Amino acid sequence: MTATDADAPLIERVKHGDVKAFEMLVVKYQRRIERLIGRMVRDVDLVPDIAQETFIRAYRAIPQFRGDSAFYTWLYRIAVNTAKKALVDLKRDPIVTESARAGRDDDDETSRVETELSHGETPEAMLASKEIANAVNAAIEALSEDLRQAITLREIEGLSYEEIAEVMNCPIGTVRSRIFRAREAIAQRLRPLLDTREGERW
Repeated sequence: MTATDADAPLIERVKHGDVKAFEMLVVKYQRRIERLIGRMVRDVDLVPDIAQETFIRAYRAIPQFRGDSAFYTWLYRIAVNTAKKALVDLKRDPIVTESARAGRDDDDETSRVETELSHGETPEAMLASKEIANAVNAAIEALSEDLRQAITLREIEGLSYEEIAEVMNCPIGTVRSRIFRAREAIAQRLRPLLDTREGERW
């Protein structure tokens, strides 16, 4: 049985809303994806973040996966694109940080999401990105306290996994799990908005 055949039942289960099946795919491919990203990004602290973003994007896009290529090949492309985007964003980060500190504290989260989703896109896409940013805010508010704290410390405060583990007094593995679950919940909330715009993205 090929890897493609072995993954097919799990992929079908994910398409029908089985989160556990997706977690099995994450477990199967996480190390390979992290090794790939590690070759593209010199800062090892960024690798787990980019890997988790890769899997969130894959989860969001998996309804459009048709099996024309192996799942890992498809996932590989998402990882490469995510890593490239992260490298581009790093170059802009100081500018974003300065603008965020210039009296826009309440809008940091929204502006960050809008920056990610709207750069270089059409006015229609920029309008949609504001709707998405609002949905992200609502999704974060709906999270349980531990998930909300973990995702806020990581995405808004920019703490490392080690720092979050210290603040939350839990193992790094627990931090990663909470952040993944929070991102997953947010992605689920955004799915109706994103499917129409990003159906053919990968």
